Amino acid sequence: MRLLLNLIWFVLAGLWMAIGHLVAGVICCVLIVTIPFGLASFRIAAYALWPFGRTVVDRRDAGLGSLLGNIIWLVFAGWWLTLVHLVTGALLCLTIIGIPLGVANFKLIPVSLMPLGKEIVDIH
Repeated sequence: MRLLLNLIWFVLAGLWMAIGHLVAGVICCVLIVTIPFGLASFRIAAYALWPFGRTVVDRRDAGLGSLLGNIIWLVFAGWWLTLVHLVTGALLCLTIIGIPLGVANFKLIPVSLMPLGKEIVDIH
């Protein structure tokens, strides 16, 4: 079932979400100082491609640097990424088939809002 949901997700929303996160990651890496944000954006892109069967957990070694970086991320990128995920999730929830995809979009909100200090792991 996860494979089927991931394939439907990939076609309807995942590819476009991942491309957006990849573009943001490349821009962040080009600016050198924002490379940690670029790496976080690449992690989110990989998660946005294939979200079913994976989840986000807090890293134990995250500290004050992650908190400060998340505040900066929230101001410059987190709020609009969250808005995109909210709108896309709401639109997907308009149909019965789209409800699991909308829920997956809502699952991406916490990591899009504050990605530093998080790790994406398999559910198993």
